Amino acid sequence: MADLPPELIEALRDARRVVALTGSGISAESGVPTFRDAQTGLWANYDPQELATPEAFARDPELVRQWYAWRRELVERARPNAGHAALAELERSVPEFSLVTQNVDGLHQQAGSADVVELHGNILRSRCPVENVTVEPGEAEDLPPLCPNCGSPLRPDVVWFGEALPAAGLEAASGAARSCDLFLSVGTSGLVYPAASLPYEALENGAIVAEVNPERTPLSPSARFSLRGRAGEVLPRLVSAAFG
Repeated sequence: MADLPPELIEALRDARRVVALTGSGISAESGVPTFRDAQTGLWANYDPQELATPEAFARDPELVRQWYAWRRELVERARPNAGHAALAELERSVPEFSLVTQNVDGLHQQAGSADVVELHGNILRSRCPVENVTVEPGEAEDLPPLCPNCGSPLRPDVVWFGEALPAAGLEAASGAARSCDLFLSVGTSGLVYPAASLPYEALENGAIVAEVNPERTPLSPSARFSLRGRAGEVLPRLVSAAFG
């Protein structure tokens, strides 16, 4: 398990504005399969890049609906882990905190995080592609689920291949990264853009960047601190050392 640098503990304790970016690694610790790991069993012969697209939904909405219904079941069985809880505690411990996630499972909110920017959406919600309005779980009882307003087939409220990230969320994430004192990159490969650019925006504006990841990433050479370990192990120790 990674040692905790005293300089990082002090920097976290003194920081006024903290941003955390999380990726699939922290969710995997709760049993949520990564996007490609979910291709098992019945769905093993399907390419996710051929299912998670607007074209696939237009061509066969029922197939896409069934795949996402199965993935939602996997997510609904998951529970937040100690890493999620530590980030919620960190939010309560610093003056300003923003949590930016590439995950679509809502586990940060379940753990108690309030200020969450969901760059890729939330798989537990649906959205009407015609009216572009969000439909919360339980509002549409039809199978296939239909928009309660206009009757159009609902799609998952997630960002698909070929789609742009929500402008408001990306702007909020970028603004937070550019103004923070300390940036934490947690459980993310650093390969998926534009989210992967956020720690570099923080660096360009003088922030301290620390990553928590079991493996080395493209961000590792640039980060001031690179802690090798799982989020559920490292983050509780770090938050406790700074604020316990």
